[in-house]
Amino acid sequence: VIIADPGIFMTAREIIPEMPLHLSTQANTTNYKTVLFWEKLGVSRINAARELSLEEIREIAEHSSAEIEAFVHGALCISYSGRCLLSSFMAKRDSNRGMCCHPCRFKYAVVEEKRPGEYLPLAEDDRGTYIFNSRDLCMIEHIPEMIEAGIRSFKIEGRMKGINYVASAVKVYREAIDAYYANSETFTVRKEWIEELARINYRGYCTGFYFGDTDELTPNYTESRYVSTGYLFVGKVLGKAGPKSVRLEVRNKIFKGDIIEVVRKQGPVQRDKIYDIADEDGQSLPFAQPNSNVIVTLDTECSVNDLLRQAQGPSLESVIIRKQ
Repeated sequence: VIIADPGIFMTAREIIPEMPLHLSTQANTTNYKTVLFWEKLGVSRINAARELSLEEIREIAEHSSAEIEAFVHGALCISYSGRCLLSSFMAKRDSNRGMCCHPCRFKYAVVEEKRPGEYLPLAEDDRGTYIFNSRDLCMIEHIPEMIEAGIRSFKIEGRMKGINYVASAVKVYREAIDAYYANSETFTVRKEWIEELARINYRGYCTGFYFGDTDELTPNYTESRYVSTGYLFVGKVLGKAGPKSVRLEVRNKIFKGDIIEVVRKQGPVQRDKIYDIADEDGQSLPFAQPNSNVIVTLDTECSVNDLLRQAQGPSLESVIIRKQ
C-alpha cells in the first residue's frame, strides 16, 4: 500500500499490520531525517520527492535502510511533488485516483475584474501559450547513476496510459537494468532503447531535477500536445493458433498485407507482415475491425501479450529524442 496521509498510515498499521507500507512521493520526503522518522513508524520503502537531485537521494540512501523508489520515466507534474488540486477543482476528477484531466495543458486567458466576460488571450504563438507545460522525464541514458545513488525501484508514470506505452517503456528499462547488473563495467546505452522510447508519445524529454540543470526544467513552450511518433497500436496477442499464426485482439483496423512491428517481452522489435487474417472458423478476411478477435499469420514467433503496431507517420529519424 502506498500512503501519504499520516492518518491513513496509522489506520493501515492497525488493520493490515502484515502488509508492507510504502510512502508516497506526495508525502514530500526530501531529507534523510524525514526518512528515519517514517522508518521508525514502519515504512519499508519511500517514494522520493520528485524535486530531489541524485546527490540528495544518495545522502538519504547512506543514512537509512528504507528502500528508495524514484521516477525514471514519464510525465512530470507542474505542481510541487505532484500535489495538484486543479483537476479536482475544475473538473471534479481526482488526480490522486488516476483521473487527472491535465489542466496544466489547458489554454488560459486573463480577465480584468471590472471587465467580466472579456478574455484577454495569453499567446506565445498563433496556437496559444504553454506556461504550465512540463516536459517528460527520461533517464534511460543514466541508469548507472540512478542505481549507484541507492535507488532500488524505478517508477514509470503510467496512469491513464495505454498498454502500448506502458509495455514499451517497461521493456526498455527492464532490459537496461538487466544489462547493468550483468556487467556494470561494460554497460552502454543501446541505440534500440533510445529508438523505442522515441516511438511512444511524449512531450519532449528531459532529466528533471536529477542533475540540478535548470535548462532541463524549462517547460515545453512549443507544443502542449503529445508528440505523435506515428505508431498505431493495432493488437495484442492472445495465444498461438498454429505454427505461424496467432490469435489477436484487434485494437485498430488491420488489413491483409499490412506491414507491422511486433513488440516482444525481450529482444528488439521485429518487423513483419500480416500474410493472412481469418475468423475463428478459418474463413479468410480482407481486414479486421477493432474489438474483434481474429487469427493472423506472421513470420515472427509470438508469445502471449506481445503487441502489434503499425507505422503511420514520420520516420523514426525525424523524431527528436530530446532537446539538445
